[in-house]
Amino acid sequence: MADVQRIIDQIMNDEKLRRSSHFSDRIYTSEPILTTARQMATYLPDRYREMRAISRWQQDGDGARGRWLSEAELFYRQGIFMEDFEDDCPYHGTFKSFYPTYNAMSDRQLRGYFTWRAAVRRGSIEETSLSFAYVYLYELLCGIGVADPLDGFGKFKAFWDTYRAFAPEIDRYARVWLQDYVVYHGLDPQLVADQKNVAFDRLLIELQAVTEIALARPQAAVRGKKSAKTSGALLPVDAGFEDRMLRAVDALSTYRIGTSRMYREQPEGLRHVACATYVQLVRYYDKHRKCGLIESLFGSRARLPYTMFASAVFFAKTPHPDAVVDLTPLSRFTCEGGLWTCERVHGSRSRSSKLGDAMRAVDRLMRVRKGCAHQLKDEKIPRYLEQIIEREIDAWELWERSHAPRRIDIDLTKLSGIRSAAAETREALLIDEEREDVPPAEPAQAEPATEPVATREEPSAPRAPVAGPAPAQAAHDAADGSSPFPSAQATYLRALLANDPQARAEAVRETPEDLLVDAINETAFDLIGDTVVEFGESGPTVVEDYREDLEELLA
Repeated sequence: MADVQRIIDQIMNDEKLRRSSHFSDRIYTSEPILTTARQMATYLPDRYREMRAISRWQQDGDGARGRWLSEAELFYRQGIFMEDFEDDCPYHGTFKSFYPTYNAMSDRQLRGYFTWRAAVRRGSIEETSLSFAYVYLYELLCGIGVADPLDGFGKFKAFWDTYRAFAPEIDRYARVWLQDYVVYHGLDPQLVADQKNVAFDRLLIELQAVTEIALARPQAAVRGKKSAKTSGALLPVDAGFEDRMLRAVDALSTYRIGTSRMYREQPEGLRHVACATYVQLVRYYDKHRKCGLIESLFGSRARLPYTMFASAVFFAKTPHPDAVVDLTPLSRFTCEGGLWTCERVHGSRSRSSKLGDAMRAVDRLMRVRKGCAHQLKDEKIPRYLEQIIEREIDAWELWERSHAPRRIDIDLTKLSGIRSAAAETREALLIDEEREDVPPAEPAQAEPATEPVATREEPSAPRAPVAGPAPAQAAHDAADGSSPFPSAQATYLRALLANDPQARAEAVRETPEDLLVDAINETAFDLIGDTVVEFGESGPTVVEDYREDLEELLA
């Protein structure tokens, strides 16, 4: 007996044991002062017994009829009953259940859950069985322990943000439930603006917007020296718009062309060809496929039935009123008669590998064309895609050459000779009286260090205007006297303009026609800045855009 009393005193005086979960301030009259370990483990406060007494069979007021509660409604009723309850009996075991509810827990697990939940509500979120975490989220979805929908949203997101570090797999359901919570309670869609589905819709909206703008632009034609006309999808170049389009394409492509080595070395060219290729692909799909490019890559928009909080244990006390909620311009949720539908893009919700293949092909072919040291491995792509890319590279190179800044080199060593020649020309144009008044020209020397002193001149007879041969006049003097083109070129051009086969044959009797055309284009490029004669199916023809210019030069 003395040993028993000594053990009791030791237990009561041990501060660590007094602070354990089995020594709380609560007093239960039915609990003995000293119990065995088995008795302590199996002890269940009356609140749990009352909760378990809530029956799934609910009788009507007269007792004649009744109905069975669903598992979700039973969970809701038991949760409301235990809404403010707290316990102090931690559970260190494991609880696993496919659809975890209070009914699925043993008495020991129940006490452990409500002990863990009390700590969570105090802001101390610790790792536990994942099924416990799901039960807590079910409670928030059902409004248990929530002051209002906004309060429930904050508690849900705060718990998810913390607990995902313990169990990343919780994202699979929590992300969708949080989005549904905003729609169901009509909260501000901006609360979930950073969520994956909402962000994807924003990217898709931006891609559609830039696509429509690009398709509305007319296709420009560029002509190069000794080259036929080439069409470009995004010419003339608009760097600001191309930057916007590349960001939209890059965000939805598995191949990040905006971060490639080629983009760092030649950003303007690769950006333009990538964007132009995308626009031409859109046109190709519109013409040759049943669905457009964006629909083929990411799916089409459709309205389908929708289950709020799918895979969760959820119960609403009253049916949801009719409502229409636009989460994004591409996602509309509608409730009619308590049934939900969702109208949105149904398909892939991630980056497109097909779009990535096209962007990689652009990068690879641009590296080949520019002769870069770092080449990409050749991978098979459709022939039509390769042709589109090659055409857009050609158009870009022609545009780049024709709009390159002109470089003018001035040889300063020849300035003295020019001054001497000008002095001699002036002297030759003076009459005797004027020559007496003008001092002799000094040899070309370095400029004086000081300004010359102005001298007073006596009035004299008017001088003849001093003029040298103008550049256009010089070209005229070197030709046949009637145009800046040499005689043979002028004769041939007149024959082409008049569509006179006989005169055209006479003009090429001494010079091969292809050489004559090249020579004409060489001369025209210096005068007009472009090719004026191109070869077609019926032979050389004058480019109609420059017909009036040629007629004026030949007149």
